[in-house]
Amino acid sequence: MTTALALGFALYFAARAIWWIEQPTAPLLMVAAIGLYLAAVLTAVLASSAGSVRMPVGAAVFALVASAVVPAFASIALEREMRSAPFATWYIGAIGLLAVVCVVRRNPIVGWVSLGILITAASAYLGIGNAFELGLVGSITWVVVAQLLVLFWDRAVRDTERLADVQRAVSAWHATQLVRQRERRVRAQRALAIAGPVLSRTVAAHGELTPEERLEARLAEGTMRDELRGAVLLNDAVRQAISDARRNGTVVTVFDEGGLDGVDEERRNEIRDELASVLASVRSNRVIIRAGRDDVIAVTVVGRAAGGAHDDDAVDLWHEIRRTAD
Repeated sequence: MTTALALGFALYFAARAIWWIEQPTAPLLMVAAIGLYLAAVLTAVLASSAGSVRMPVGAAVFALVASAVVPAFASIALEREMRSAPFATWYIGAIGLLAVVCVVRRNPIVGWVSLGILITAASAYLGIGNAFELGLVGSITWVVVAQLLVLFWDRAVRDTERLADVQRAVSAWHATQLVRQRERRVRAQRALAIAGPVLSRTVAAHGELTPEERLEARLAEGTMRDELRGAVLLNDAVRQAISDARRNGTVVTVFDEGGLDGVDEERRNEIRDELASVLASVRSNRVIIRAGRDDVIAVTVVGRAAGGAHDDDAVDLWHEIRRTAD
């Protein structure tokens, strides 16, 4: 729409130039001015820069040349007393339109320089007072309005982009919250499934539990603690391996400090399977499973066995699982 409007105005000014009521002394110069102007406008409007609204450098230079040459040719082609005739001042609006096109095509420097050249040329050939009376005020107004519209439009585009970024961030945050809520519900349901039967038996027996029931209560407590501290490290195989180790008298502690953050799901499954394999063969008195924040190691499994002169813990198992497969 704007392209058609610009070309329509350009043709209007060219038609005004051709519709002379008195024969120019140098008609070829007038025709050359019209042709150069139309070529400059077409280039400024239609020339494209890859993926950008900004006018190409060649088109901008051509517009500057036309801004200087067209007023000179149009004025020299006429006698001095004819230069203020309506058909003779066509170049004032024409170059103003060319400056507006440059501003809209995101080349404001060229647009304002073209306007400055027009003001200088029109003042030189017509006198500054006559130039303003014959249309120079309108050309200046067009360029000022075009510049303001471009500034407001660019600001609106930036505000829209920022709003879109905020909306995307809010959507991502909302999705994260939904995932966390779902995870909390799953953990709560798992905790109820683990602790519910034990608590029911404890209440029914008034706290008087058999050794087997006490063992089941301790296992349930440990399992709930695992789910709270390191759910991301667990799958069915890991849970079973930890349960078997505790039934054999091993104290198992699980800590997740974000060791699997940034690891893709396929590799996470591989890490869990390796962890289950390590736990299945553990014989230590105490096992600590820790997923710390490290660029290389995702999970560390440390086994300690009681021994030594002062009954200090001695490390008898040290196994590291890398974040990436070797």
